[in-house]
Amino acid sequence: QVQFVESGGGLVQPGGSLRLSCAASGSIAIILTMGWYRQAPGKQRELVASITSGGTTNYADSVKGRFTISRENAKKTVYLQMNSLKPEDTAVYYCNAVGPSSDPLFVSGQGTQVTVSS
Repeated sequence: QVQFVESGGGLVQPGGSLRLSCAASGSIAIILTMGWYRQAPGKQRELVASITSGGTTNYADSVKGRFTISRENAKKTVYLQMNSLKPEDTAVYYCNAVGPSSDPLFVSGQGTQVTVSS
């Protein structure tokens, strides 16, 4: 089993930036594709960004050009740099390993709340 601890969320004004971090436990985490998911109240969970163990990235159209995912395998940590934030980015953000159908592979952590509001 792999566990995840997310941090770095908060309240930010539109146009602002935040950097989320995710620490994963378990050595298997370094060989998996990792992703950041988000879920807003009343909306479906969305995979916003993913990164393979080799560093290949993929982004949802809604965040392309604004968010950057990265990872440090030695630290088993994944980051999400979020720039030019919009109110519609407001959600709880979770990291997890990405399964074959893009669903989370393991039980999610508590996530970190991101609120974009003036």
